[in-house]
Amino acid sequence: MSRIGKRPVALPSGVTAKIENGTLSVKGSKGELSMSTSDLIEYKIENDEISVQPANKTQKARQYWGMQRTLVQNLVGGVTEGFTKTLEITGVGYRAQAQGKKLKLQLGFSHDVDLDVPEGVEVKTPDQTTVEISGIDKQKVGQFAAEIREWRKPEPYKGKGVKYRGEYIFRKEGKKK
Repeated sequence: MSRIGKRPVALPSGVTAKIENGTLSVKGSKGELSMSTSDLIEYKIENDEISVQPANKTQKARQYWGMQRTLVQNLVGGVTEGFTKTLEITGVGYRAQAQGKKLKLQLGFSHDVDLDVPEGVEVKTPDQTTVEISGIDKQKVGQFAAEIREWRKPEPYKGKGVKYRGEYIFRKEGKKK
């Protein structure tokens, strides 16, 4: 029995939701998001909340139950507040610069890394060592942050690289003389 799935997702004022042709659409102040619904799950919109229940008693339906409720929660959260990931760049000469729909990274390679910012994602660089990624789609924001981090993951000896804000880097001791 899913504890997460039991709780309905509240719809704040100004947010509307509808189910049509196997698609759940949520519209709010920041924009509109939609996801395809699963046949194993029943979605009900009533009393300003969306409830998610398994359609049958199979194990597969119960497995999807909590995940589908979380996806609905992410849709509602995205159109009301949006999502933000902050990356910190550590290292001598490592820096980032947002240029319109491009992100320019200098990460110690012989060349600069130019990344195209995906549609629906906004990138800001308050300073040269901080990158703020924001948008209404949690999956797109997290995926783009992971792609940036993939270019230079933090290493355990000096801690140089790209890390999420608040991430703990396990440090190792260097060589002993």
